Amino acid sequence: MRSRPVRHATPLGDTDPWQPDCARPVRLRSRDMPADAHFEPHRHAWAQLAWCASGVLEVSADGSGLGDETTYIVPPSRAVWVPPGARHAVHVLERAQFRTLYLHESVTPEGWTGCRVIVVSDLLRELVEALDALPLPKAREQLLTALVLDELLRADTQQLGVPLPRSGGDKRLRALCEAVLRAPGQRASLAAWAADVGASERTLARLFQAELGTGYQQWRQQAVLAHALPMLAQGVPVGQVAAATGYASESAFSAMFKAAMGQPPRRFQPARAA
Repeated sequence: MRSRPVRHATPLGDTDPWQPDCARPVRLRSRDMPADAHFEPHRHAWAQLAWCASGVLEVSADGSGLGDETTYIVPPSRAVWVPPGARHAVHVLERAQFRTLYLHESVTPEGWTGCRVIVVSDLLRELVEALDALPLPKAREQLLTALVLDELLRADTQQLGVPLPRSGGDKRLRALCEAVLRAPGQRASLAAWAADVGASERTLARLFQAELGTGYQQWRQQAVLAHALPMLAQGVPVGQVAAATGYASESAFSAMFKAAMGQPPRRFQPARAA
């Protein structure tokens, strides 16, 4: 039986002890979170980088500029940037060592006004862990903070979000997106979905571009990755993940996954005991 989700009240406010300021523009909050824990939707005045040293997170945010909301699946090799004021929520899919960087507006990178996924380099990972080694001498904290900010600016970005249509948008498009998210392996082509939602393939293709700014296949790939990453983190064999996401072979799925994530799917599975 699945345990009840652990829900957390909105964790941030004007008197939050982790609130960054000019003297300490980067603050790190470190928490070990059980699977199915939630942070309810909230917003705050400073930017946030959500990352987990282990486990898998789901971050939903309205700061992407696409649709009402975008859902990001976050393995340890990736992190989600949430800009100031963006409404967002966090769901822990697999037990996680959750690390959150809060950044004051004075050090927010110029132009980072929307959500984005960044690739977490080995150096950034080590810098975050070093910041977690409190208490830190002030001089060392300042040096680590400067390096963290420099590494953020140098980080590669990646398309790893699943946008959803606006609540007032076309109901046929929303029905299709919700169906794909429930079962991404059920139908691979837009034509196969068209009859189910009562629209032509051409109409649906136009709606994807107009409301989500992407084509169906590109959108579906993000939905497949969102479905596959938690399964891989649970140790499900790659062949089973491939079948569950609609791929005819493990090799075809692995090729798509490596092209999208830069690493083969087995790198996202838990290490096996010797």
